[in-house]
Amino acid sequence: MRDMHTYGEEADQFGAAAFDFARHRIRLDVEPGGVPLGRPRTQADLDAAAGPSITPGGLGEREVLRRFTEFLEPACLSIDFPRYFAFIPAAPTETSIIADMVVSACSIYGGTWLEGAGAVWAENEALRWIADLAGLPAEAGGCFVSGGTLGNLSALVAARHDARARRGRGGGRLTLIAGQSAHTSMETAAECLDVEVVRVPGPKLTGGALAPVMEAVGERAFAVVSTAGSTNLGLVDDIASVAGVCRSAGVWLHVDAAYGGAALAAPSARGRFAGIEQADSLIVDPHKWLFAPFDACALLYRAPDQARACHAQHSAYLDLDPVITGAAGWNPSDYALHLSRRTRGVPFWFSLAAYGTAAYVNAIEGCLAVTAEAAAMIRSAPHLDLVAEPELSVVALRRHGWDAARYCAWARDMLDAGLAFVCPSAHEGEPMLRIAVVNPRTTVDDVRLVLDALR
Repeated sequence: MRDMHTYGEEADQFGAAAFDFARHRIRLDVEPGGVPLGRPRTQADLDAAAGPSITPGGLGEREVLRRFTEFLEPACLSIDFPRYFAFIPAAPTETSIIADMVVSACSIYGGTWLEGAGAVWAENEALRWIADLAGLPAEAGGCFVSGGTLGNLSALVAARHDARARRGRGGGRLTLIAGQSAHTSMETAAECLDVEVVRVPGPKLTGGALAPVMEAVGERAFAVVSTAGSTNLGLVDDIASVAGVCRSAGVWLHVDAAYGGAALAAPSARGRFAGIEQADSLIVDPHKWLFAPFDACALLYRAPDQARACHAQHSAYLDLDPVITGAAGWNPSDYALHLSRRTRGVPFWFSLAAYGTAAYVNAIEGCLAVTAEAAAMIRSAPHLDLVAEPELSVVALRRHGWDAARYCAWARDMLDAGLAFVCPSAHEGEPMLRIAVVNPRTTVDDVRLVLDALR
């Protein structure tokens, strides 16, 4: 029986084969045929093709790699496929993918400065760039978490703690206020926090719509969530007017910019985010439109001490005196609902530092330009309608005469053919399609292929 923790000839051969596969997968972006879309397979199919896999003696690294590359990876959709338009796609840079392997090889614990100072420093450099784009003060800071749901929940935990510290626990059940288009994780967060959630009607949250709701909720309101890039239509709330209402009421403003926040870097879209600099907390997901691998959500606080007051965990083995350890600094575990954590922001930092911010600006502006062309093509097509004018990089459209079943059948045919993955959705009770463009390799011709298939 081989020793799992000895690097011998077999491990060396496996490492070479695994890295060859990884390099090949990265190179597919520039080779003829490109990245395959992939397609889901049934449990029975995968059982027959790849299993059983867990055995007393082990299959050996090369056999496991074969089963993964031949059967399992093709049964996953490639989110970086240029015509993957469903949900919010991703397009990690080559450097960030390789850096992700480097991070894994280094076995870094990213919860404390003591154990991961170098990696935490790198993450904080990347967080500072996002904070500066949003106009947050110099003392702003936070950490990277796994995704927007955990980022939103962690921020709202801090908001609830702050409200209780200022107002006490009396006065009834606390209430979270969010716009109608805010992410579905608001209900999840409210359930976890044991608070009520009130939705403000309308495609975008505005101060005018928020004010009467805030007045009705009164002292029970502890936080308002404003969305900067809604998932369904890609709309940005009127953050400035929302911030004004929150400031007058003394209520925490959290901005969910998980998808749209990347466009803060684009001069052509920057004006849509006016008021975001007044946020008490915000999130941006680099694994969406900032070209990082899964998973990475940047969580930022205007006043990080407010988050640390509720998130920092204390124990005899955790509270080590800096005089003893010789290291005192920023502990990411103090700013979200986690303790153990991967330094998931390092691949993003690696790419940002390697390519420079100008490359990010150009890539995001390129996606916005493709989106504008897509909207123009839809306007000129007599059988298609725009559901809403795109504000960022989501295009919502309807095909005349189609119902929900027809949209779903068409989407399934496109996926089965390996041509595209387009997500059927709905707005105001009516079915529609949506195209999300966050991949710089997506071209106008890619969009045209999808629109032509709707004839």
